[in-house]
Amino acid sequence: MIAALLGALLVDRLLGEPSRGHPLVVFGRWADALETRLNHDRRLAGLLAVALAIGPPVAITAGLVHLASAWSAGIGWTLAGGVAALCIGYRSLSDHVRAVARPLAAGDIEGARRAVACLVSRDTGTMTAPAIRRAALESLLENASDAVFASMFWFALGGLIAGPGGASAAVVCHRLGNTLDAMWGYRTPALARFGWAAARLDDGLNWLPARVTAFVFVLCGRPRTALACWRTQASACASPNAGPVMSAGAGALGLRLGGGAWYHGQWTERPVLGCGRPPRDADLARALALVARASAVWCVLIVGVGLAWA
Repeated sequence: MIAALLGALLVDRLLGEPSRGHPLVVFGRWADALETRLNHDRRLAGLLAVALAIGPPVAITAGLVHLASAWSAGIGWTLAGGVAALCIGYRSLSDHVRAVARPLAAGDIEGARRAVACLVSRDTGTMTAPAIRRAALESLLENASDAVFASMFWFALGGLIAGPGGASAAVVCHRLGNTLDAMWGYRTPALARFGWAAARLDDGLNWLPARVTAFVFVLCGRPRTALACWRTQASACASPNAGPVMSAGAGALGLRLGGGAWYHGQWTERPVLGCGRPPRDADLARALALVARASAVWCVLIVGVGLAWA
């Protein structure tokens, strides 16, 4: 399991996500078709849509990996590692943040707005440079937990419990649940009830990984400040998982994030997270370095747990 996970991380770092034919593109079309047919503004319909969206891909992936591992454990873990490489989004996340940093450094606000729009769901058309920096940093911290560390967590846990098939099933379930939350989890009139199940599933899958990530940010940055921000600010955030991650991450960086923003044409007040000064352009690189240190700590933790389990 450890070798498969470390290999998946290496493949993701070197190659990133495929530019064409990514399985998530196919999944997105499947999810869109389900929403068109089932979105009748009812929570039960949303629950059914989540089951229909996630169940078949998880079952097919786990079944194929299980068959491969029955033939050869090495082939099974290799295939499971390939699945994990498609689910872990470290390289993609880093590339998107750097795509925001470059135009900001060049004074190209329009270019930075277009780039940050790939990271956040808030309205970006009139964003100022300070707002772009905050949005990019908040997205980096939250998605490092959701798209990187939580995927590592579920792959490791599934692998320890049920071998290659379990690792594949767990990491695919998490990644698809996170994707559905990004598609359906908004509190808009059209999705308020239908998207409830996707949002709650994502909250549940990320609850423990988010708190481990917050703890790792405490270790990798300014421990006292990060821990104080986590303890005093996390509960003010609407998201039960983004609050710990972003408050601890902002505190670890010694930056002040959060504050109001435009979402879907409406101004939304949000709590201030972290403490210290507002972010500068160079802080995007500092935040990427924090996430890199956190990924190393996560690897050490998983290797330690895996060796102890064995």
